Amino acid sequence: MVKKLFIYVIFYSISLCALGQEKLRVTAKALQAGEELRLDGKVNENLWTEILPASDFLQQEPQEGRPSTEKTEVRIAYDEKNLYIGVILFDSEPDKIKGFQRRRDESLETDDSFTMIIDSYNDQRSSYFFEINPLGLMRDGILRTGQGSNLNIAWNGIWQAWVSVTARGWEAEIRIPLMTLNFDPDLREWGINFQRIIRRKNEIALWSGHQRNQGIRRPQDAGVLDNLSGLSQGIGLEAIPYVIGTQNRIREGNTESFSSTYSANAGGEINYNINPNLKAGVTINTDFAETEVDNRQVNLTRFPLFFPERRDFFLQGANVFLFAPASNPNPYFSRRVGLESGRPVPIRYGARMIGRIKSTDVGFYQVSTAESEFRGAENFTVARVLQNLGSESTVGAIYTRRQTADDSVGVRETYGADLSLSTSKFLGNKNLQFEAFIVGHSPDRVEGAGSQWDRSVRGFRFNFPNQPWEAHTSYREFGTAYNPAVGFAPRVGFRRLQPSISFSPLVENSAFIRELSWGYYLEYLMGMDWKPLTVNNRLSILGIRLESGDNMEIRILSNYEFLDFPFDILRDGQYVIETGNYNNQGYSLDLSTAGFRRVGGSLSYSNIGFWTGRRQNLQMDAFFRPVIGLNISTRWDHSTVRLAKGSFQTNLFQVITAYDFSPWVSLNFNIQYDNLSKFLGTNTRFVWVIEPGNTLFVVYNHNWIEQMERLITTETGTAVKLAYTFRF
Repeated sequence: MVKKLFIYVIFYSISLCALGQEKLRVTAKALQAGEELRLDGKVNENLWTEILPASDFLQQEPQEGRPSTEKTEVRIAYDEKNLYIGVILFDSEPDKIKGFQRRRDESLETDDSFTMIIDSYNDQRSSYFFEINPLGLMRDGILRTGQGSNLNIAWNGIWQAWVSVTARGWEAEIRIPLMTLNFDPDLREWGINFQRIIRRKNEIALWSGHQRNQGIRRPQDAGVLDNLSGLSQGIGLEAIPYVIGTQNRIREGNTESFSSTYSANAGGEINYNINPNLKAGVTINTDFAETEVDNRQVNLTRFPLFFPERRDFFLQGANVFLFAPASNPNPYFSRRVGLESGRPVPIRYGARMIGRIKSTDVGFYQVSTAESEFRGAENFTVARVLQNLGSESTVGAIYTRRQTADDSVGVRETYGADLSLSTSKFLGNKNLQFEAFIVGHSPDRVEGAGSQWDRSVRGFRFNFPNQPWEAHTSYREFGTAYNPAVGFAPRVGFRRLQPSISFSPLVENSAFIRELSWGYYLEYLMGMDWKPLTVNNRLSILGIRLESGDNMEIRILSNYEFLDFPFDILRDGQYVIETGNYNNQGYSLDLSTAGFRRVGGSLSYSNIGFWTGRRQNLQMDAFFRPVIGLNISTRWDHSTVRLAKGSFQTNLFQVITAYDFSPWVSLNFNIQYDNLSKFLGTNTRFVWVIEPGNTLFVVYNHNWIEQMERLITTETGTAVKLAYTFRF
């Protein structure tokens, strides 16, 4: 009774706050441009002087609520087709402005930066994300709120920034075509916010939402852009044709002979804005030869590893398809479409529709893949709806369908519903969130039917994401037969309780330490009979973040595992762990340097019991930036495992060397090797953005296998792809 009453009170409190009155928001006014701007990165045209700037930035760190130590002014203008932003970032020491990165979408933890979000529906749930640095790098994405914020950085909009460093600091002029955005043309007000980071001071300042439990990634805390009218997307038609040529050489067995194949192909996308809120598109002969390779992982667990999506067609609008992302039921995982064991399956055509109908977000995919060596031709359907509730909450549903030409598999369907209740006004100005979900699917002819309860997952989560106190608790159940045909479920047949709490106060009046932190995390995972299977305790006994941006954290670890079937660690029969109960204790240490240094990196070390013995894991990452534009990063992941039956070591090496000639031209070289597969792979990518939306890719892959202490080429491949964008 008490438990039910507690849950009711929480539901009622969140709902009441979520439906409460709007808080007062700061406002900036846009001015309609009556003249053509000369965009050169210098904010000196007459038009800019007529606009009252958004200024008065307040620090989020290091001194929350105090004025920024350097002045920032943002002005906004527009015409029928474009949005223009003029930014002056004053700096009393312009020779100390930090700028290392040039390549698009590169992380800007290294540099001074200016970030802007645009909530074109003014619903405080989602927004477009734009970021620049003093070298003209452009980074963009789509934000969606929920249990935290999710930034889809893979979204690439068509826009452009011009930047210059001057005696008064650095300044920028930005042009965003309205065809890049979805919006309601009847709205005079959009949500908007700005953030500036002064890297040498590790100072974060915002125009709106400066508190530590707010920030640039929360549209709920954005201000208002007023005085918009007469915005148009034109006809709303976009064509993106491509041509591609490929050459592949594959070794024939153990011989010295290679078989070579050459191909030329063409395809592309056509997108049409049904209205400014809703975009539909089709793709034919979709090809992803230009996509970056996956980062390799060494798997010493009993469960499959998760690899993120990298293909542009599936990343565009991916935020709409997020489903209870903090709980990971994953009813839809786009890598199930057009990929099998990491190998591409030809996509014949695809269609999608993404956008908004009134206050409902919608997403739809229909994809057809060709017959391959893995299975027959397949058709995939994915549909998602997300209805806004109150000021910050949503309720949604998802449906997927997979049909294979092989009748023995049949049609497999998945369906789910999720609820997210959120407020940023709990107890006045605190964030409180609740999430619940349920997913089920049709019987699987191959794996066996099971009951509907066995073929479903369900759970809920409470989240208190604030500073200095942060806490959450979640509970979820994954049925023993849960296997969504277009989803991802690495482990099933469990009930999991997972609470955590942390305390991270800023240290005032210290010239050395910025923040201290402590925390506790528990994962209590049980079988469906409620007996413990996995219990993880992680106690952070000390975390330190220095004023310089360097970090350190020390944790105490405890693990319990019940193994109900033998586990072959290396999948070769050499080290097999028998069934039984295993208790392990250990510790971990994490160190990292500030990102703005020319030389730095991170180190993670853990030492903990591992089945019948012990495992020591060391991961070292290092970066080198000898000159602007050249970035070299290395990773070494090493494990020493000592078991009752013997010992072994694993090593994974990765080196990425990138030189960015400008924000538009880059050359990237990626090499990876691990001693378990004895596979060495290199990926070389040359990218030339001729102009935003028009890109030339040249990609070369070369793979070797280690045999008899020497490397033997197994395959090579070259692809040249040119894609152009035409807008009407």
